[in-house]
Amino acid sequence: QVQLVESGGGLVQAGGSLRLSCAASGRTFSTYTMGWFRQAPGKEREFVARINMNAGNTYYADSVKGRFTISRDNGKNTVYLQMNSLKPEDTAVYYCAAGLNQYDYWGQGTQVTVSS
Repeated sequence: QVQLVESGGGLVQAGGSLRLSCAASGRTFSTYTMGWFRQAPGKEREFVARINMNAGNTYYADSVKGRFTISRDNGKNTVYLQMNSLKPEDTAVYYCAAGLNQYDYWGQGTQVTVSS
């Protein structure tokens, strides 16, 4: 089993930056695809970014492309989401997820609020 714990959320002004972290416990972290999702107030959960094993490939939602960067440190069993040029519409609870063929494991979420 894998447990995921997010951290790094908070309140930031538009145009600012935050870095989210997701620490994973498990025996085979490096083999899992890791993803970030978010859910804004009154909206459904949406995909943000993903990274495959060994950081060989990344993919981003159009809404964050060029502003957000996903990365992983397999030695620390941690995945990151660097968020730059934040906009008020980025306000949401951010979740990390892990899986092989599907996302089987989810974190508890961390709140990101961007003020205008």
